Amino acid sequence: MAIPKNMNKLLETAIKEFDRVNGEDLRQQTVGRKSYARELIFARKVYAWVERLDPSAPEDIRLAARSHTLRRWEIPRNRYRMDIGGYHQWRAATSTLAADAAAEILKRVGYSDAIVREVKRIITGHRHPSDPDTQLLEDADVLAFLEIKLEDYLARWDETKVQRILEGAWSKMSAAARRLALDLPLDSRVKKLIASLT
Repeated sequence: MAIPKNMNKLLETAIKEFDRVNGEDLRQQTVGRKSYARELIFARKVYAWVERLDPSAPEDIRLAARSHTLRRWEIPRNRYRMDIGGYHQWRAATSTLAADAAAEILKRVGYSDAIVREVKRIITGHRHPSDPDTQLLEDADVLAFLEIKLEDYLARWDETKVQRILEGAWSKMSAAARRLALDLPLDSRVKKLIASLT
């Protein structure tokens, strides 16, 4: 996934820094026949989905997409209760961590305070779901999750738990994103679970 040639220099520099940090994730994610640092490939997929969902998406959303899970691996999920409440606490903690890490990079490479504030707001989901920026990032995040992560969960957890996770993810998506999800080349078991939600 090369950086497009028409990208402005500041955005290109920030993305390279985000990718460098996400490349430090020791957890691996296999996509196709290749393995990647988990948050690196996930952030790239989310970024690609933002571009597909809205080719004219502004720079702050693109920056948020590429950085919204920075250093997530530093806060293990099992540090919180393994229930819905614990998940939301974990998600809030990792979003704050990512927003602060992104802000530090953005300031260092030369972005304005206004852009830094907006990227932090989008990452932490303030005003979601009434805000179109945070909804766009949520849609891209869930589509990337369905595309590269959900199938792994089927091997680790029972179908009831996976169904619950999928229901939560589905409830966050816009109608347009749900239509795209239905066309993804997913495992037949995942497709069956999604079909039960439509």
